Amino acid sequence: MPFTPEEIRIDLMCGRGDDGHWHGTIGVSVDASALWRLGLHPGQPTSAVTGTSPPAWWHAAGERYATRRGQ
Repeated sequence: MPFTPEEIRIDLMCGRGDDGHWHGTIGVSVDASALWRLGLHPGQPTSAVTGTSPPAWWHAAGERYATRRGQ
């Protein structure tokens, strides 16, 4: 994975909706320095990644996941 556990934070926010039922939302935060490593930063002139690409298994796992979700 391109992020270490210290670089990512996942928050669960729960509450009652207008109808009285409980619902939850997940918020994901990533340190800006971790995004810079992947070439994602405000000074980036284009949408092309300027950092190193994630390993091949990362792309393969994403393709498998996308294929399963399409079924």
